[in-house]
Amino acid sequence: MGKKLFVGGIPYDSTEDSLSTAFSQAGTVESAKIITDRMSGRSKGFGFVEMSSDEEAQKAIETWDGKEFEGRIITVNEARPLARDDNRGERNEE
Repeated sequence: MGKKLFVGGIPYDSTEDSLSTAFSQAGTVESAKIITDRMSGRSKGFGFVEMSSDEEAQKAIETWDGKEFEGRIITVNEARPLARDDNRGERNEE
């Protein structure tokens, strides 16, 4: 099973293809996704890369964390699950 990595500091004009190509230096990239704003469609400057194995994910972290990618220093670490807010959007007013 693959390991998902968080990538922060991605240049706003980078593409998912360029991100995937860069991370392929560390192994097989299962997917690369740059997160975009729903309204404008512009990059939010971060994304996720899924590597095919834990070993390749660790190599990608060692290869890219704190390194320059297309003119910006990026942060790469293991993605954490999204924290779930059970009260999101609800008000408890009495």
